[in-house]
Parts: sequence; structure tokens; C-alpha cells
Amino acid sequence: MPEVKSFRLTESVKAAGCASKLSPAALDKVLGKLPRQHDPNVLVGFDHADDAGVYQIAPDQALVQTVDFFTPVVDDPYVFGQIAATNALSDVYAMGGTPITSLALVCFPEKADLEILERILAGGLSKMVEAGCVVIGGHSIRDDEPKFGYAVTGLIDPKKILTNAGAKPGDSLIFTKALGTGVISTAIKRGKAEAAWMDAAVQSMTTLNKRAAEVIQQGEFRIHAMTDVTGFGLIGHSREMALASNVALRFFSKDIPILPGARDCIRGGYIPGGLNNNRDFAECVVGYGDGVPEELRSLLFDPQTAGGLLISVASEDSAQLIGSLNAAGVSAVQIGEVLVRSKPLIVVQ
Repeated sequence: MPEVKSFRLTESVKAAGCASKLSPAALDKVLGKLPRQHDPNVLVGFDHADDAGVYQIAPDQALVQTVDFFTPVVDDPYVFGQIAATNALSDVYAMGGTPITSLALVCFPEKADLEILERILAGGLSKMVEAGCVVIGGHSIRDDEPKFGYAVTGLIDPKKILTNAGAKPGDSLIFTKALGTGVISTAIKRGKAEAAWMDAAVQSMTTLNKRAAEVIQQGEFRIHAMTDVTGFGLIGHSREMALASNVALRFFSKDIPILPGARDCIRGGYIPGGLNNNRDFAECVVGYGDGVPEELRSLLFDPQTAGGLLISVASEDSAQLIGSLNAAGVSAVQIGEVLVRSKPLIVVQ
């Protein structure tokens, strides 16, 4: 019988969750050199770094397709599977789509305990069942660093696609969930996270954006753009929205929700490499007002795992949208507004 290795999931990887992604600078450099394929059925490609691709298959129907997998952010295998599934599903919700099928992607050490793998898969399946998304297959390879996620396919009405382009000056910026999963995951990896921090982060990372998406789909709100905030942090994904929409953005620092313990993690030096990569790439477009604390400046670039939705909505509909989201059990607050294109591209005050 081969020797079975026992290990903490977070100790087996160099970076946790979405902090393990390639830097935005590297992706920007490579993707910018690739030729564009021309197909009239491609309604959303990778031109504007959107959350998912959209391909039209009928006059009133299109496919939403995305893929997302990463390294463990927690040590509990079942919870890791839940978080990975929640994160993968999020990109479909962020486009306004409904997930229908998924394929599992598994990287797992050859000699590790298979019960761990079973728990990871079971956790992921539990969230796919909650989403009403059927797991129809997958692929696995041997890898000393565990990684898990899904390729997800959804359906959407071509006339109701929500992209990161289309934000209009005067819009309100609404955000669901709170920032800080990246730094808290780093504290977990180093064995320094307090129980209350872990509980709040896990609660956030295992909460589907399904209810938020349903409120948005069923309402009559004038939503002009939407994206989910994940690996590139709030500023990174906001930058993409601003560039795609040809606008500038202003954030109100006092209104940005932060997870319990996230500021403590910054002060303790539990900073993921992904945060530094995001900051090196995107801070050049940010202007800070007086009094914005350093802890918050850092958290604006924190790579989020299964993060919230950033919604650009007509200001007249902002209060009603927030009320409807809150009534559905979704945390949502206004954290900023959309401005006419100017420099700096993003203002934090």
C-alpha cells in the first residue's frame, strides 16, 4: 500500500485562494498580444476582462461560460470545496445569468488521504445543489499542491446581459459582502487567525451571490454595469469597470464594509502576495483623499475569494435596490459613485 500523507490544506500551498492567481500585470501583458477571434455569436469575450464569456445560441438565449479554480483558503476540506464552488458560480451571477451545469477541476497529491478529496468534492457539490447547477463531469491530475474549482455554464437572455461596461456618470456604486478574505486567509495559513475572523470570512466565502442575482434579475432597476470583486481586489475590478465604461469612480472610504479582523491582519503583516501584485499594478490610477488610513488602502487591493458584487445603478434606483437586497438577506451598501472620465481614474476619499 502506498504511504498516505497527512497535511493541513493551507500549509501545502504557497498562496491561498484567489491570492494564488497570476498577477494582473502578467495577464494584461500576455492577453494584449493575442489575436481576437471574430464570431458574431460572441456577445462578450475577453476584450474588457469581463467576468465570463457569453455566446449566443438562439435569438432569445445565450450561454454564459466561466472557469475558476484555486488553492485552499481554509483547512477544512468540505468548507474549501464549498468556497471553491461559490467562487466559480459567482461569475455567472455577475453577468446576470443562471448556472445550469458544471465540470469539476481537481489537482490532488497522489499519496494524500483520499478521504480529504472526497470531502472537498462533497463540499463543492453541496453548493452546486444549492445553486441548482448540475455537476456533469470533470477532470483530475496529480499535483503536490491541491487545487479545486469548476467550469460553469449558465443561460442568459442576450438582451439582459450585465457586463463591466456601461456605467454612467451619476450612477451609485453598490457593493455586497465585505473586504478582507485575502488577508484573513493568509492569517489562517500562518495559524494566526482568531476564530471570529475565520467564522466571518467563511460565512462570506460560502454565501452564494444567487439571491443578489435573483433580486437584480426580477426587479426593474436601471443597472448599467456589474462585476464581482475577486482576485484583483476592489480597485482592480473597479479599474476594469471604469476603463470599459469610459468613466471615473469615486469611493467613500468610511462606507466600504470590512470583515472583522481584516485591519488586524494588515497591521500584523498577514499580507498575501496577490495583494502586493494588485497594488503594484493598479495603484497608479488611484488618488487618495486626506485621512484614508493605510489599512484601508491596502484592503482595497486585497484579493477576494468568492467576493461580493459591485453594481453601477442609476442613483434614483439606488435606495430601492439596497432595500430589496437587504430584504432578501443580502448585505448591500452604497460605497461610491460614477463620475465623468477624469484623472485620477479612481478617487478614494
